[in-house]
Amino acid sequence: MGRGRQKAKHTKVARELKYFSPDTNLSALERELGAKHSEEDPWAEYADKYNDEDSDDED
Repeated sequence: MGRGRQKAKHTKVARELKYFSPDTNLSALERELGAKHSEEDPWAEYADKYNDEDSDDED
């Protein structure tokens, strides 16, 4: 008998989440997207360290 009330609550929450649009800080987004990245690959040292060139995976 309590299932209808529970389903109604879930439906209400799902509907609120579907139509909720939070405020977006466009200036912060612009700063983040406009940030200059370094040309050097930050993962290069790990690739060299963990990349196994003698891998037997290739047939």
